[in-house]
Amino acid sequence: MKRMQLFEVEDFSWFPDFLRQCMTAYLNALHRIFHTPELLAPLLLRLLHKHKTRQIMDLCSGSGGAMPTVARLLRESYHEPVQLTLSDLYPNKTVAQAVNASDQTWLRYEMKPVDAGQVTQDQPAVRTMICSFHHMPPPVAKKILTDAFQKRQPLCIFEVSDNSSPKALWWTAFPVGIILVLLVTLWVRPMTFRQLFFTYVIPILPLCIAWDGAASNARTYSESDLRDMLKDLTAPDYTWEIGTVRHRNNPGPMLYLLGQNA
Repeated sequence: MKRMQLFEVEDFSWFPDFLRQCMTAYLNALHRIFHTPELLAPLLLRLLHKHKTRQIMDLCSGSGGAMPTVARLLRESYHEPVQLTLSDLYPNKTVAQAVNASDQTWLRYEMKPVDAGQVTQDQPAVRTMICSFHHMPPPVAKKILTDAFQKRQPLCIFEVSDNSSPKALWWTAFPVGIILVLLVTLWVRPMTFRQLFFTYVIPILPLCIAWDGAASNARTYSESDLRDMLKDLTAPDYTWEIGTVRHRNNPGPMLYLLGQNA
């Protein structure tokens, strides 16, 4: 397996939540610049139509991520009245309360823990894991794929990080990442004093984000890794699709895995 099991600082429970929220805000800006919602929406639309559902359950949502923007795009540009549920094994209660108190009736955050490898849901829903699957060690990743397969639930895994370069070069993403953070932070919305202070005055965020970005590349499952995990998850009525998508303004392709009824 090409994937390397490195750590990301954002994964540690001791990492300050206010810095984690700043990192999430940065990643949301990066998603906008990389056009992640525009690339994701057509993939999800296919699953929604094939499985005749308007429900989307986002797994490992953390502080929200890209899916609220994707769902809004589906509703406004594709006129698809989707209902999005955010979830996590350790729900961010502050974010969950804010989401559930908003006037966006099509969006909610599940307050109870949701295990991505053993999802209990009241009705069929497209499961999504956006830039989170690489956090899972192989046994957990296999469990997530198996759960969707056995329950015949649609699944979309999407990764912005890239593990296609040789292992010897993965660390080069760290210095590049620092420069990228200094530039992309200017597009973070809403901008906060903390975001600016810990980026440009005390540069904790550039170091943490750049390291996590480099580690994400090394931790991302390659197409070959995914095929190995899917070898024994085959059935005539359920298929897997591995591919890449790329926006004309993106520096590189983004990997996706779709699980769906045949």
